[in-house]
Amino acid sequence: MKAVIPVAGIGSRLRPHTHTQPKALVPVAGKPILAHIVDPLIAAGIKDFVFIIGYMGSKIEEYIYHTYKKKNLKFEFVVQEPREGIAHALWLVKNHIKDEKEILITLGDVIIDIDLKKILASKNSILGIKKVDTPGNFGIAELDEEGNITRLVEKPKIPKSNLALIGIYKITNPKLLVSSISHIIKNNIKTIGEYQLTDALMRMVEKGEKISTLVVDNWFDCGRKESLLEANAILMGRDSFKSSKNTYHKTIIVEPVSIGKNCNISNSIIGPYVALGDNATVSYSIVKNTIIGSYSELQSAVLHSSVIGSDTSLRGLSHSLNIGDNTDIKFSG
Repeated sequence: MKAVIPVAGIGSRLRPHTHTQPKALVPVAGKPILAHIVDPLIAAGIKDFVFIIGYMGSKIEEYIYHTYKKKNLKFEFVVQEPREGIAHALWLVKNHIKDEKEILITLGDVIIDIDLKKILASKNSILGIKKVDTPGNFGIAELDEEGNITRLVEKPKIPKSNLALIGIYKITNPKLLVSSISHIIKNNIKTIGEYQLTDALMRMVEKGEKISTLVVDNWFDCGRKESLLEANAILMGRDSFKSSKNTYHKTIIVEPVSIGKNCNISNSIIGPYVALGDNATVSYSIVKNTIIGSYSELQSAVLHSSVIGSDTSLRGLSHSLNIGDNTDIKFSG
């Protein structure tokens, strides 16, 4: 099976962090969002990937090649420019998918807990869904009694369901998907100013395609600071997570934590739910529930519920912050 991963978005809701890197490479629980997506797919046996890149796409390409070059995998990269929605992104890779027996589409900015074996084994097309409190913010699925889709609507003003599409789609009829996308693009059918995958999938249903659903366990739309920190804490809290075991000078480590290579930590309390990037320096600080990028330096700081970019210098404060890369802040005199 071929996996298609759209990662072309700018990630405006995560600024300032996405001024210097694509959203898919923002770290969560010790590794980029994209790795949390790709690694389970590889573990499930998928070896053929197509990435649809755009904003800072070269960094995505570099990361994939550097991280997975020793594995027997196939990677292809297609640039989406301009960016006119997920259906438009898939239209650009139509020649890569139309002759496949089945494909798996998973969005590059969401971390999903789902039974991949079950979704991959499905004989018909199947979409991941989850109940949400604000269905008007999502693509929404309406189902029959057997859990099959009867209607799909992108961000409805008056939702008739609270079941949101969460960004993973197995398609067993790629030719019909390509044909449906072709229809909405040739007829300029846009919803909220873009060519929506939701509309293409709805046309497949209208053409008689059976599309079932699978409820996911957890789903993190990593487009905001709060969802990043929530994902970071939940992923670290799992039994499978291996907390860093190193000891540091006059420092208390409260597990779980993820501490990168070559970090210099002293006279501090770190954790729980702290992820430190490589080569970070922390001294005389208390840090919990926080993500800190590589090569950053904290001194005399009390941090909680914060996201700190790479190569950042921070001295003397007690606040909740959202600071981008290449920043130098000094609160003390």
